[in-house]
Amino acid sequence: MDSDVIHEFGENKDWNESFYFNLYDRGNDILGFMRIGLVPNKKEKTAFCFFLMPDGSTIGTKSKSEMADNDLVSGGLRLEKTESEKKWTIKFEGELPRQLKDEASKVNVKFDLEFDALNGMFDYRNCVSGEKEIISQNVASEHFEQFGKVKGTIKIGDREYAVDALGERDHSWGVRDWSAPGRWVWITCQFNEGYAFNLTKLYTDKGEVDAGFIHQDGVTLPIVKVDMAHEFDAEGTPSELYLAMYDKDGDVYGVKAVVKRKVMLTMNEDEKRTPVIFETLAKFKLDDDVGFGVLEYLLRK
Repeated sequence: MDSDVIHEFGENKDWNESFYFNLYDRGNDILGFMRIGLVPNKKEKTAFCFFLMPDGSTIGTKSKSEMADNDLVSGGLRLEKTESEKKWTIKFEGELPRQLKDEASKVNVKFDLEFDALNGMFDYRNCVSGEKEIISQNVASEHFEQFGKVKGTIKIGDREYAVDALGERDHSWGVRDWSAPGRWVWITCQFNEGYAFNLTKLYTDKGEVDAGFIHQDGVTLPIVKVDMAHEFDAEGTPSELYLAMYDKDGDVYGVKAVVKRKVMLTMNEDEKRTPVIFETLAKFKLDDDVGFGVLEYLLRK
């Protein structure tokens, strides 16, 4: 079954089809992440596009547009499938806000990138079933992950970067109620083109759900259990994370993550306890291997 299609819409107002990509270029020390979500029962497309730059600046914004079609185009961002479950192009041209400490400005941004998969599409249903599947129904019940390499160019202002990066994409669909979980932690980490892991830990009032994979030596194994110890800074934002990941064969992996840069995105602003997402660049260490990727927290403020 081809997962890289637009699926039949459900009737819930929060039904959402989401396409997300991230990349980290070690040579240029640039983290990028972008997403388009189709919300048909609200006649909306949502998008975000961000870069966390080596000088500490954040470039990017969230946006909404009217959903007049199913094209993955919104807010200047365009996602195009070139080979199903394998290759995508990611394009953008426009002006984005830039924030460096207390200084706000705008900058012209243009990029043309190609994502090329390094493993097969991984279905979170390989990790979750029964009661835990029911618990996660309101947080995009259908969820696929895949890591890959990303190449192309990014032009920010007058400077152009040649990109040679690793990254992750996910494709999820179903009800996406940002208010449903009390918290979640989502991680993508790549050590090299043959070694990476991904995981999600979802915290709800009905229990916890763990899912993800570890890929090494050409094999992708489901992660079925994760223990976490969190550290936050004085402002209450994520700073360090300690993990014990258990794969389906019973092997355990100990990981330390240190946050290097971060940006906070506010979701569902009209709620009393607004959900916020911290999207961070993190450095991961597993035994003697060092990797980089995204450590994402959804928290309540």
